[in-house]
Amino acid sequence: MSTPLTRALRPLRLLLPFLAIGMALVLFLTVGFLAFSPNLGGGRSNAAWCDTGISTATVGRGGGGATFETLSDEQRQNAAAIISVAKDMQLPPKAWLIALATAMQESTLRNIDYGDRDSLGLFQQRPSQGWGTPAQVTDPAYSSRIFYERLMEVPGWDSMPVTKAAQTVQRSAFPDAYAKWEGLAASLVENIGDVANPTGCAPGTTGALPPGVAGAAIGFALGELGKPYVWGATGPDSWDCSSLLQASYRAAGVTIPRVSRDQYNSGGHLPVRDMQPGDFLFYAHDTSDPTTIYHVMMYLGDGRMVEAPNRNFPVRVQPVSWEFGDLVPLATRPGTTPNPA
Repeated sequence: MSTPLTRALRPLRLLLPFLAIGMALVLFLTVGFLAFSPNLGGGRSNAAWCDTGISTATVGRGGGGATFETLSDEQRQNAAAIISVAKDMQLPPKAWLIALATAMQESTLRNIDYGDRDSLGLFQQRPSQGWGTPAQVTDPAYSSRIFYERLMEVPGWDSMPVTKAAQTVQRSAFPDAYAKWEGLAASLVENIGDVANPTGCAPGTTGALPPGVAGAAIGFALGELGKPYVWGATGPDSWDCSSLLQASYRAAGVTIPRVSRDQYNSGGHLPVRDMQPGDFLFYAHDTSDPTTIYHVMMYLGDGRMVEAPNRNFPVRVQPVSWEFGDLVPLATRPGTTPNPA
């Protein structure tokens, strides 16, 4: 029997199938977004990664000439433990590389029971700073896991240079010191982690060196990562900004001047935003006057450069500071015909 109430509800009953379909669609889209959206903060990233600060020319080289072959059994075992934890956590090789470079800098991959203040273990973690008990931070598995957990909390860690990601976790007094271990860490990822391409870079990216002169020059410069800056030094153990780049191009068969101001005119000029790997960019006190140039760097591509910056930092890879007021608007392509006066 029809009543006023049932008559009032009849339109609602007709809408129920459509409401159900709508709710299912909303649920599907929400789950799809969560499943396929990019990594918006910290946490695991399954995206492809490429570290353009590491090239095939530097894989295997570490500070002080250390190589995979020169490491002791203890060091290799600790490297294997660090990689094993990362695999258990299903982290990509970029995370392994960061952890290995960090442990090489902090302890040379030795599980030591001493350090600065109360720092202990492979990563020199401090119990007083919440890293764990002394027993925990000297356990390779625990110390590796908590390092990775802290790394996963760093937004964008997987797109950072290795040394920056390591420094963000460690907060070291020597923030660029990790750079000199990137090549050796890549070799450990390759040899112990069984990763065929530890740079993560496909052919044709800036991590794989460009062909010809520019590639040879970049390869030389990246091979000097971690060496100290000394004003007036010309290598091979230390460099200043212009001697590093002069030696890099000399290794590629191109002769350029020694001083940065002269290097500005060692080839054709082009806008810095149009640079290609191997080009030089400059800082000057007056960006309209090349005679005031005081620093030169080599562009690597992907917004990054290699430089011997100053006595406070070793040879390193850094992002280009596009907005820095001292950046000269024109770059130089060494070895090409200079622009007409």
